[in-house]
Amino acid sequence: MRSIQVSSLDGPRSASVADAPEPEPGPDQVLVEVKAVGVSWPDLLQTRGEYQLKPELPFQLGVDFAGVVRSAPADAHVTEGQRVACVLPYGGGADLVALGPDSVFALPDNVTFEKAAALPMNYLTAEFALGTRGGLQPGETVLVNGAAGGVGTASIQVAKGMDARVVAVVSTEEKAHVARNAGADDVVLVDGFRDAVKELTGGRGVDVVVDVVGADLMTDSLRSLGTLGRLLVIGFTGGSIPEVKVNRLLLNNVDVRGVGWGAFAMVRPGYMREQWQRLLPMLESGVVDPPIGRTYPVEQVADALAAMEERRTLGKSVLVF
Repeated sequence: MRSIQVSSLDGPRSASVADAPEPEPGPDQVLVEVKAVGVSWPDLLQTRGEYQLKPELPFQLGVDFAGVVRSAPADAHVTEGQRVACVLPYGGGADLVALGPDSVFALPDNVTFEKAAALPMNYLTAEFALGTRGGLQPGETVLVNGAAGGVGTASIQVAKGMDARVVAVVSTEEKAHVARNAGADDVVLVDGFRDAVKELTGGRGVDVVVDVVGADLMTDSLRSLGTLGRLLVIGFTGGSIPEVKVNRLLLNNVDVRGVGWGAFAMVRPGYMREQWQRLLPMLESGVVDPPIGRTYPVEQVADALAAMEERRTLGKSVLVF
C-alpha cells in the first residue's frame, strides 16, 4: 500500500510516498480505507523533529484522515462500509490504517471525505479549548488570533456554534476573506488590533482570546481581555514562545490557560467521542463547515507541507488518495 513516510528530519521535503505492508488490525481495532488526509501543523513540526512526539525514523505521517470502515470489532460503534473521520498522534497517512474505536467518528451524510479530513484535531481542539478550558457562555465575545488557519477557522465556527460573538484577527485582506467566510462577525487586521477590538466592544474588551500565534501578540491579547477574561494558549505559529508578566493578570482579574487537547483527550477513553457528539449538531446545522484551501494528490505531500511552512496556506490543505 501507499504510505506517507518521513525518512529524515529535514522539513517538508523529507516526506514522500513509499510502499509499505498493509496493517494487520488487532481484535479490538477498526481497519479504515483512507480516502483523504488533512495536513496539520503537527505534521510539519514532526518533519523537523520539533513536535513533542518524536517517533523513530522512518515513520508514517498523518494526524487527521477520513475514509470507509473495512472491518470493525462486533461491539464497535462503527460497522463495515460506514464513512468515518479519524485522528491519531501520527500514522494516519496510508491507504489502510488500523486504530482503536475511540479515535473513529461516524460521519453525517452531508460531510465529504475532504471536509472530514479537516475536522478531528482542529475542531476537537477548538471544542476543548472553548468549552472545557475557556468555559465559554452564550452571548460572550471571542477574539481569535491567526483566524484564517485551521485551528483559527475551527475556533470561529465552534464559537458560533456555542452562540458567541467572534472577532477574527488576521494579517492580510486575503485572510480576512477566509475568516469572514468561516463565520466571523467582525474581522480586524493584526496591526493595531487592540484598538480595533476596544472600539468593537465599546471599551469593555472580549471574554475569551484563542491564541494560536504567540510571539509578540501576547501582551496586546491580554490587554484586549475584559474583566474575568480568559486567554487560551493553543500554539505558537508565530515562532517564538512569549513570556507573561503576571502582574497583568492582576490588573483586570484575567487568566491565561494552556490548551493541550491531545495530552488530555487521547488518554481518557470515550472523551473524544463525547466531544464528537457535541460537534454533531453543529455539523448537521452547517455552522461547522471546514474551509478547504487546496487539495493535493497524496504524492504531493511535500508541496502541501512546504506551503504551510511558508504561510501560504488558507484554510485546510487536504491530501487525496
